[in-house]
Amino acid sequence: MKRNRVHILCTGPVSETLVRKAALDDIIIHEASFIKTVEIKSAAIEQRIHELARQKITAVFTSVKAVEAVVKFIPAIKTPWKIFCTGNTTKKIVKKIFGEENIRAVADNAEQLAEKIVKNSSIKNVAFFCGDQRRNELPGKLKNSGITVEELVVYKTVGTPQIVAKQYDGILFFSPSAVKSFFSKNSITSKTRVFAIGATTANSAKPFTQQPVIISNKPGKDDLVTLAIEHFCKSKLIRCNL
Repeated sequence: MKRNRVHILCTGPVSETLVRKAALDDIIIHEASFIKTVEIKSAAIEQRIHELARQKITAVFTSVKAVEAVVKFIPAIKTPWKIFCTGNTTKKIVKKIFGEENIRAVADNAEQLAEKIVKNSSIKNVAFFCGDQRRNELPGKLKNSGITVEELVVYKTVGTPQIVAKQYDGILFFSPSAVKSFFSKNSITSKTRVFAIGATTANSAKPFTQQPVIISNKPGKDDLVTLAIEHFCKSKLIRCNL
């Protein structure tokens, strides 16, 4: 007998390898982006990054987008930065651009990263490269601990809502912005399971679902996809290939 298929909507790009593996268990993953990031073009920001590039600063990144925006303005010299960042994906690009020797610490989320910075008593100032919708946990904790934070907003997040005609068995959200954009034009059934990459994203989604939001305890997008696949594998009583 042919098994029923499960259809999952990811509100952002995910690993093609996971998409193929999920399909082996009749779990079909669709992708549709509901936000986009736009780099901020500012002569003042560009000049400040050029100045900092030659200084021994403590730089903080909590997103890949911030790293990509900053690197465009860095001269082709060895940048003497001590870098703190979140997540394996951000770490990989920081390592590629700045070198692994410049990475001082990596954490799963911004709050944990702030704790690692605070524990380093030699740090009195940091440059925090971020987006216009950054959360307050990191700068707030650093400031409360007496550390001066220079925030440089290098990109902004813009909603790109679209109507989704299909009702999915599960929907994956990677940010509160994506939640807001999706539900500005769509609603879900009582049976649709919602998955969120963290507590803040989950709290944004809770008003729109009748079921508990399933939260990943890891920060990576692929980790959330894996969690969703395993959830539906178990609910279908089949063996996961992951």
